[in-house]
Amino acid sequence: MKKLSLILPMLIFTVGVFAQNIDQKVDSLLSLMTLDEKIGQMAQAERGALESIGDISYYSLGSLLSGGGSSPITNTAQDWADMYNNYQQEALQSRLGIPLIYGVDAVHGHNNVYGAVIFPHNIGLGCTWNPELVTLVNQITATEVAATGIDWTFSPCIAVPQNERWGRTYEGFGETAEIQKIMAAASVNGLQGNDLADGETILACAKHFVGDGGTTDGVDQGNTQVSEELLRSIHMSGYVDAIASGVGSIMASYNSWNGEKLHGHQYLLTDVLKTELGFEGFVVSDWKGVDQINGDYRESVKRAINAGIDMVMVPDRYIYFISVLKSLVEDNEVELDRIDDAVRRILKQKFLLNLFEEPIADNSLVSLVGSDSHREVARQAVRESMVLLNAKNDVLPLDKNNMKILVAGDLANDLGAQCGGWSISWQGSNGQITEGTTILEGLNQLAETSEIIYSASGTYADLVDAAIVVIGENPYAEGAGDRAFLNMNANDVDLVKSLKEKGIPVVCILLSGRPMIIGDLLPYTDAFIAAWLPGTEGTGVADIIFGDYNPSGLLSHSWPVSMDQIPINYGQDNYHPLFEYKHGLTNFPAESTSEFLLPFSAITNNTGEYILLSLCDTITDLSDNPEYFSIKINDVLLENNILDIAVSETDPTVLIIELNSAIQESDLNISISFNGDGVFSNTLPLKNISDFPVFNAVTQFGGVMAIPGIVQAEYFAEMFGIQTEPCTDVGGGMNVAYFDPGDWLKYTVDVSQSGLYEINSRISGYVNGSMLLTFDGLNQTTVNFNSTNGWQSWESFTNQVLLEKGIYEMKVIANNDAFNINYFEFTLLDDIREANVGISEIRVFPNPASSKIRLEFTNSQRGEVSIALYEMNGKLAQKLYKGVTEVGNRSSEFVLNPLLPHGLYFVEIKDVNKRYFVKLIIE
Repeated sequence: MKKLSLILPMLIFTVGVFAQNIDQKVDSLLSLMTLDEKIGQMAQAERGALESIGDISYYSLGSLLSGGGSSPITNTAQDWADMYNNYQQEALQSRLGIPLIYGVDAVHGHNNVYGAVIFPHNIGLGCTWNPELVTLVNQITATEVAATGIDWTFSPCIAVPQNERWGRTYEGFGETAEIQKIMAAASVNGLQGNDLADGETILACAKHFVGDGGTTDGVDQGNTQVSEELLRSIHMSGYVDAIASGVGSIMASYNSWNGEKLHGHQYLLTDVLKTELGFEGFVVSDWKGVDQINGDYRESVKRAINAGIDMVMVPDRYIYFISVLKSLVEDNEVELDRIDDAVRRILKQKFLLNLFEEPIADNSLVSLVGSDSHREVARQAVRESMVLLNAKNDVLPLDKNNMKILVAGDLANDLGAQCGGWSISWQGSNGQITEGTTILEGLNQLAETSEIIYSASGTYADLVDAAIVVIGENPYAEGAGDRAFLNMNANDVDLVKSLKEKGIPVVCILLSGRPMIIGDLLPYTDAFIAAWLPGTEGTGVADIIFGDYNPSGLLSHSWPVSMDQIPINYGQDNYHPLFEYKHGLTNFPAESTSEFLLPFSAITNNTGEYILLSLCDTITDLSDNPEYFSIKINDVLLENNILDIAVSETDPTVLIIELNSAIQESDLNISISFNGDGVFSNTLPLKNISDFPVFNAVTQFGGVMAIPGIVQAEYFAEMFGIQTEPCTDVGGGMNVAYFDPGDWLKYTVDVSQSGLYEINSRISGYVNGSMLLTFDGLNQTTVNFNSTNGWQSWESFTNQVLLEKGIYEMKVIANNDAFNINYFEFTLLDDIREANVGISEIRVFPNPASSKIRLEFTNSQRGEVSIALYEMNGKLAQKLYKGVTEVGNRSSEFVLNPLLPHGLYFVEIKDVNKRYFVKLIIE
């Protein structure tokens, strides 16, 4: 049993009612409900936004949720169960005693709960191509969620990501309808089982209907501009299988389809989803998704409900929503039949979940949360999800015995980075966020006599046999994860290069929520593994590294050569990815079993005068015949463009191909072919290759830098008056120096999330001074620093800056001389469900008011703002202001219409992104 029985406060179930089937029970209960109680069932509030726990029973609320990071004060499974029981017992005090259905984003395990097992995100599970394993993963998730009393997860996400710039790419299983269809049914079956009344099953929620992964440029909540044929064939296919598997709820998507918001799209939500596809569950809105439909909240609610939204995730203005919807019904703008249909759908799922008979958490399941048996399945999921993109002969597996192995990279010992977003908090975070095993700890667990040496910076004086470098993305979730550029951080590239230059084999493990641009990194590795976001069980990575299991993961996304190829998806014309859809090595390449010498990677040098072709083994024999090689740019063959061929003196697996005419920075889609003989590794001849991709590394400077992240000072796009020099600070590399007042540096930075950032500047020198940082010449901040009494005596100096999401020119201007800069590290200070960007700190006083009010708020972005007073039914009472509002603290006084009746109102402030409400009592 999942829940323990309670006696309901109303005698709604007679002996005759118990004999009814579920549909009859639903109709019997519905016939007893008032309009207020019906509308209450359609409202879902965030637990942290409840004005009083008594509101649950007073308004007959149908649902509560915990948004990302919304947990009890002590975040344990038992505390969650106790919290759930407290809310549920309040719901049972309502007139009809209708229990709550409680929702949570358990999207890769019960990921909000400390100590719960966290599985790989869906992008990794997609690469397993193992639906039976995905069913088991979701069964375990259901058990751990049910142990805390919770009935419902907003999962699975069966988005079909078409552009890796999208920050939610990792939430989908892959880029095709094929993989979503396989995994959608497997996920629903795992969560819901054969009987929702079973004690260890929960309600699934397929999301986000429909087209969320196909927005233009991968913009979160953007516009999906495709034909209906493509919408159905690419983005809708997984829902057909989810519905066939009995999914009980579906979440509407934030995105628009050809300009019309899905939350108000009657054709798709009702005509297609409910009528044509036969979906019998209920449709829930996304977080404040209804707000985005129209400029007027009342009209937004009307359109959403009439379009087919059954339950509205309010989440913080449930009282206002209930009042507005009731008024719409009373004014015949929403038919009572539409209300009855929505409530009937919600109640049916509650009956299927057996909530009326067993509404309270079963504490006997709590001991299963984070259990060893669950973690073992997660470990299996990790090793099956990893994709061995490439490896040179005999590099992997590493030996558990008699090796000295250097492990480098901050992320090697970072559990939060392994888990990614939607892990304990909404956006996720770095560090020891919960219980689990890091990759470093997993390597130490499996190593026997081999010595594991950890140096985050890769600095180690003694000789080692191999290096494992763990690099990648820091955690992010929706919105914050959108990126204009997916290039690797320059620090990561430098780290890998520095280790390869020591002449040792380098195994690179990438933690990321999507394919990244790795062409400038790959040539300096001997094996490259896409580990995605593996979750809490890092030992699964070590299982593959040490060869206890062969790699088996196959890509569910095409892997691009460069940003110019994005979006790249299987089936497109001119499909030439770095690694194809379903690519993955399923054994460890070894010379003893190889028939050919194979290409590993190719890159230009910085001037474009050479192509460096890395092969899978040492080149032992080379016949210098340039005619065997050919170069293409944008599929155009370059005649007689190869001058000479030689083997690299520093890496004997690399051919240096000298060109007659240099490749330019603007050249795209470069490829190399080989058709001939004369290149050998012992007896292995180089296999003929056709149009092997070449990464264009022709640049003198650092490209686009990601914020949050580190901007290395030496990776400037332009500069005036400075020089670079070797740096002895943490991380090594170079720093910039020799400043005079007025000298400057320019960088191109990609701010992925709006918010308040802390800038940590590493500075050394002999003066007290300051430097000015500007962003497109607008937002600016001054970093003050003190003398560190040495040119290489480094200290950190910090300041803050408020930045909007976007691409900027960041300019650093020196106000004095005699100092050096190593880097600027940008850390996002906001880590909450609604970032403190836009309108915040709203105050209205006096409240209650009689004749006038003063409204104060903080505005973080210049733009048009409208302010109006609304009645509780959502009807406009008085327009107060509309116009451009500047950045900063704003204060305005408004005279109230003396004819307004006394009572409760809402002041709405609306900017280009959101609407904000404050209660006002007029007396």
